[in-house]
Amino acid sequence: MSETNAQTDLPEGAEPAADAASLEAELAKARDDRLRALAEVENTRRRAERQAADARAYAIDRFATDLLAVADTLSRALSAAPRDDADEGFRNLLTGVELTEKSLLDAFARHGLKRVGAKGDVFDPKIHQAIAQIPSEHPANTIAEVMQPGYVLGERTLRAAMVVVSAGRGQDAPSVDIKV
Repeated sequence: MSETNAQTDLPEGAEPAADAASLEAELAKARDDRLRALAEVENTRRRAERQAADARAYAIDRFATDLLAVADTLSRALSAAPRDDADEGFRNLLTGVELTEKSLLDAFARHGLKRVGAKGDVFDPKIHQAIAQIPSEHPANTIAEVMQPGYVLGERTLRAAMVVVSAGRGQDAPSVDIKV
């Protein structure tokens, strides 16, 4: 075969080097497109896993919010109950209410629901709602009184704790800037 016959497979006027460069560019673009598609599939898979994990973790938030009133009522009943001079029947009832509250809080804890807002904790506006600021024996910017405990589910605040924040000792206490 002659040289002219060997080149008949190429289009007229086409150079083999230019054709190879064009094919390499197409190949590089196809590889890039493939890598981008794989990255998009991986991102979609991760997003779906994250959404499924959030759905599992926060599936009980409405139900738990409804049960917070029950926990509050049990807590108020226990704090209002007289401890002195109670007959045995009343003490047994009080013990039953204490065990019921403990069981409820244990069930909350098993499902990731945690009570927040204890006396002496540092004030955190993400989980506490300051309703007042008073001078107290507690250091400034700490919780002096808890009016209503708060609850968090995982990292989400279901209900902020209503608290009174300490301004520090006495009248000379520094002012604490609390955003309500």
